[in-house]
Parts: sequence; structure tokens; C-alpha cells
Amino acid sequence: MSQSIPDDRDDADTRMPPDPFAAVLPALAALGAIASIAAINWSGQEKTASRTRTKRKTGAALRDLETCCLGLAEIFRRFQRHPKVFGGEGGQSAAPMKFGVHGKRIRAEAQREYLHLMNDIASKLVAAAQNAFDVMTAIEDGDIDAPEEIFFGFGEQQEKLNALMQERATLRVAVDTGGVVAEALISLVRELKRYQKTA
Repeated sequence: MSQSIPDDRDDADTRMPPDPFAAVLPALAALGAIASIAAINWSGQEKTASRTRTKRKTGAALRDLETCCLGLAEIFRRFQRHPKVFGGEGGQSAAPMKFGVHGKRIRAEAQREYLHLMNDIASKLVAAAQNAFDVMTAIEDGDIDAPEEIFFGFGEQQEKLNALMQERATLRVAVDTGGVVAEALISLVRELKRYQKTA
């Protein structure tokens, strides 16, 4: 009498999700928006007297930027908790940053997590860009007077992100580097908070 063998193939009861880089790249872009604070230390010297001042409080912008960094660090931890989707496992593990080669069939719970992540990343990308802009404006206007070392720190994180693009890193390297950069940016933003001028 023949026995039925359970179907434990990788693609059993699974669906193909959108490309994982569609989630990872905007998360990296949000980190890049924050790391771009590096540039204001030098370009801020070219300011004009007629520029518009922000109405937003510097303390609120710094606090919200720190919250963005914390949220992005958690997003990269969530990527790392789902290596089948975001770790480039299997035959594609050595494939470079490229759309169309890293997609793997995943189960329903992973599909839901992918969609939750995309929603969180989209909101963090918008918030990171706005908060970074407001903090850069505060630096340019003299409301934050931080030493050059902090800006060099932001520049180092920017270079780590640039290297991912230049070297066409693997999905796993992109995710792991993003996590490291996010943690570094948390520390740098907290350092910036120490140099906010009090009224």
C-alpha cells in the first residue's frame, strides 16, 4: 500500500511577491536622506540672507529625526528576520543588486509582512526627508552648532551607502549594511541634540 508523502517543496502553498529590492532600496534611500546632513557643514557657508527660515522648532525636528532613525533600524532588523525574502538565500545569494533575480516564493504570513514593511518604509522615507531637511535648515541658521566630527560621521555613513551602489552589493550585504548605518545614524542624531542652542 502506497503512502502519501507530504508536499514540503519550497513552493508549496506559496506566492511570488514583488521584488525584495523594491523594499530595500527605498529603506536605504531614507537612510541616505538622513546621512545627507553631512553636506550642510560645508554648503551651509554659501547661504543667502534672503532664504526662508523654517517655522518648525529645532527640538521637534531633532526628536522626530531620531524617531525616524529608530524606525529604520527596526525595519532593517525585520528584513534580517526574514532571510528567505530579504537575505538573498539560495542560488541568488551571490547575485548583485539587481531587480528580477532575488524574488522567491513565500507563504501568506511573509506576504503580509512584506506589505506591512512597504507601508512602514514609505512613511519613514517621507518623514526622513522632511526631518533631515528641517535639521539641516536649523544647522544652516545656527540653531545647532555641532563640531565637524559629527558631520564627518554622517559622511562616513553616506560613503557606506554609496559603496553599496558602486559595488552592486548582494541583497544580504545591502540589508546588513543598512542595519549598521541605521544604528550609527541613531547615535549621530543623538549627538546633534547635544549641540542645539537654547533660546
